[in-house]
Order: sequence, then C-alpha cells, then structure tokens
Amino acid sequence: MSIKAVGKYLPISARKGRQVLDIIRGKNAGEALLTMKFLPNRSAKMVYNVLNSAIYNAQNNNDINVEDLYISEAYADEGPTVKRFRPRAMGRASKIRKRTSHITIIVDHKGEGK
Repeated sequence: MSIKAVGKYLPISARKGRQVLDIIRGKNAGEALLTMKFLPNRSAKMVYNVLNSAIYNAQNNNDINVEDLYISEAYADEGPTVKRFRPRAMGRASKIRKRTSHITIIVDHKGEGK
C-alpha cells in the first residue's frame, strides 16, 4: 500500500528540489529523515516537511511503523512562475522569474513492494 504526500506551491525551483530528492529516493524513511536534517540545501527543509507528512499519513491512516517504510517515488514538478520586473540602466527592464514547485513523495510498506 503506497501512501502519498504532496507539497504544493513551494517557493523553490523544481531543479533544486530534484537535487535533494535524488539523494533520498529508494532509502528507508527514517534514514531519509535523518539525511534531510543535516543537508545544507534550502530545499532540504521543504522536502523534509513533505516526507514527514507522508510518514504521518502512513502512521495515522494505516498504522504502519516508520521502520517498515521506504521511499518508493519522489519527484518535483514545476508550479506556476511569478513574473516580476527590475528596472535597469537607460530605461530598460529585465525579467525576474520566481519559480515554484510541487514536491510529491510516495512511501511504501517494505513487505509489499520490494
């Protein structure tokens, strides 16, 4: 049984989120939480919160222990981009794109999937 958690409209680009997700994909859920705590990336905190939510969903809804969970899927999709303009020299303007992302983590019970 797979349990899913999605963090939407997170203020980080999907590319930066994928760098962190590549580190934890396929790991044990408890080990991945510990790894996220000590990563220096800004996106690690956001991924940590989504992973924590997935673990709590598994514990609360299905009574599954943390030791029995592993991360079966983890991906980051692009969200909407907020566009802003910054004034530049000689009356020009340049674009500033503030990117967002949707981070999805799916945890699975060790007895079933692997």
